[in-house]
Amino acid sequence: MDTDIKPMTLESVRDLLVEAGAKVMARSGRSEHYSAPREFSFEVKALFPNGLGLHVVARQFNYRDPWEAAGRVNDQVDVSLMKDGGYAPLPKGYGFFQGRDEEEGVEEERLREIVTCVRDLNPKIYRLQELTGDL
Repeated sequence: MDTDIKPMTLESVRDLLVEAGAKVMARSGRSEHYSAPREFSFEVKALFPNGLGLHVVARQFNYRDPWEAAGRVNDQVDVSLMKDGGYAPLPKGYGFFQGRDEEEGVEEERLREIVTCVRDLNPKIYRLQELTGDL
């Protein structure tokens, strides 16, 4: 069993999305100082050629015990799906964003699955499910 905590950083999430073919914007939030006013560590927004986007936010550092990892890490992020300039769920039949527009507490492996799913989705499925009454 792999118990290594693999931290996600602004750079690693941005690189993952760029490699998947998305246009990406990213910014850091909280600094290394406890008094920093921002409530997130970093956020990354991505737009894929199919018109769908992802908004990835690392809300805060997770503190780990010394035997788990050194110091503060971001090993989970929140991911929102963007469509037509707003938040949206995925059509029925997908493993993510079913009846909601945000997946919370996502680890890197699951983030990769979400990125692949959204990148490869044909947006015409939305129209088809609207016509059939499924959406």
